[in-house]
Amino acid sequence: MQPIPDRRKISPFLVFFLVHAIQVGAGVLGFQRIISKNAGYDGWIAVILAGIFTHVIMIMMYHILNTVEGDLVSAHTLAFGKWIGNVFNLIFVLYFSLLVITIMRTYIEVLQVWMYPRLSTFFFSLFFLVLVYYIVNGGVRTITGTAFFGIILPSYLVLTFAFTFQYADFRNVLPVFDHSLKDILISTKNMSLTYLGYESILILYPFVKDAKKSQKYAHWGLFATTTLYTLLAVISFAFFSQKQLEKTVWATLSMWKIVEMPFVERFEYIGIANWCLIILPNTCIAIWCASRILKRMTPLKHRHTLLIISILCLSALTFFTDRKQVNFLNTLSGQIGFYINYFYVPALLLLVIIMKKVRDKQ
Repeated sequence: MQPIPDRRKISPFLVFFLVHAIQVGAGVLGFQRIISKNAGYDGWIAVILAGIFTHVIMIMMYHILNTVEGDLVSAHTLAFGKWIGNVFNLIFVLYFSLLVITIMRTYIEVLQVWMYPRLSTFFFSLFFLVLVYYIVNGGVRTITGTAFFGIILPSYLVLTFAFTFQYADFRNVLPVFDHSLKDILISTKNMSLTYLGYESILILYPFVKDAKKSQKYAHWGLFATTTLYTLLAVISFAFFSQKQLEKTVWATLSMWKIVEMPFVERFEYIGIANWCLIILPNTCIAIWCASRILKRMTPLKHRHTLLIISILCLSALTFFTDRKQVNFLNTLSGQIGFYINYFYVPALLLLVIIMKKVRDKQ
């Protein structure tokens, strides 16, 4: 792997924004129904448990990266060799491309249901991906700037949930541990889609100055995400009854319906429009990871692999037309992400450690 020039690298503390930005996306609009399906009002415990597990996986990822002193492609080359390693690289190209499709199609569905029923999936995706291509073509530093503003600018939206307090009953979450451990663990597994994306550090690592120092900031990013989701879960459980949660697909959006201000009547429209700033860094980071891996696998330039991935994602987005298909897409992404994070990453860490020791002895 060729060394990355310092002018293309980012400071370690900016990893916080990259990790947090890619985790907070379209999933935050409706994760409450998913976690309450099995664990009920104990679902907030599942949110915390899933957050703790992400810290464990992040430790494993950094151990892999520090061992190979490179990125995911370097780890695959060390563990499997060039040709077999490229097979696993291709799997990750498809995985990050799937994340792009899932993020964009979920957001488009929200737009179509809440604001513009006749919105064309193709044309919205086309214009959005043109913007994404322009940002990603600027490099990691430009993507990081987008992630920074994608967190800072819409952060005021968190304050709007204070409007629910006058209708909320926080005693709903009591008694704690009212469900079995099995139900809580199932809900923890179901949170996997909502927390996906932090594995992008496996590709971003070489673009960070003093990359080893960035680990604490990556964990702070995970902690910020866990805190946000836990607060939203508790507020939602206090506001909705359990039967209402079962029928509410987008609980976060539904809570915005009660926001009353002198200058705006339907605040959920403002929230949905602002959410575009949040999914923009999601999409940029995921599509950069897919195109970067493909670039490392082939002699093609990065802007060419980026164009290929963008066209593939645009083509795939038009095939998902109704709620069942979008729901299947979200479930598929969650399942694949779960197995990659909780099974493949530990296995890869073990292989990298073994192969590193073997090569050192030789």
